[in-house]
Amino acid sequence: MEHLPGSWLTEAASAAQQQGAGNLLRIVLIVMVVGCGLAAWFLLRGYKRDD
Repeated sequence: MEHLPGSWLTEAASAAQQQGAGNLLRIVLIVMVVGCGLAAWFLLRGYKRDD
């Protein structure tokens, strides 16, 4: 088997095309993390009030 410098990159790119739901999962995870951050900020800002 001959070693080509860029062959692993082309193999990785072709394998990424066949995976399917990778981009959807990535978007769902990003939205979930941002949503958790916003929910934590919204819930915790009420404890900052000085009465």
